[in-house]
Amino acid sequence: MSNIPGELRYTHEHIWLKIEGAAAYMGITDYVQEQLGSIMYVDLPAYGDTIMIGDNFTEVEASKATLEAPSPLTGQIIEVNEMLDDSPEVINEDAYGSWIVKLEFQDETELDDLLDASEYRKMIKEQQEPLF
Repeated sequence: MSNIPGELRYTHEHIWLKIEGAAAYMGITDYVQEQLGSIMYVDLPAYGDTIMIGDNFTEVEASKATLEAPSPLTGQIIEVNEMLDDSPEVINEDAYGSWIVKLEFQDETELDDLLDASEYRKMIKEQQEPLF
């Protein structure tokens, strides 16, 4: 079973979120990076971009597939992890230490749709098919 830190929140699309006040660091989960294989490229959004809930905030290209990652929150990109431009493979080494964007969100009620660690663990256990 993949690593699933208890302090993070998750989405059905395998995005993790670390909430800090009105901001959230977002990345892809350990489970999905294992499914993707070797990560070769991460398309980073621009600082200051506004992202609507459901819009893709990144695209992750890997040896097995390309993942389009929909944002679970609406907000503005206030930081991007530029280290991923040169070293996207760090996500394979530490998915939860390798955030992709930091988003300042407006509507705290959007957090209600996120999964906690036990709900996410249950979801991936029930998944019958490989993702890619």
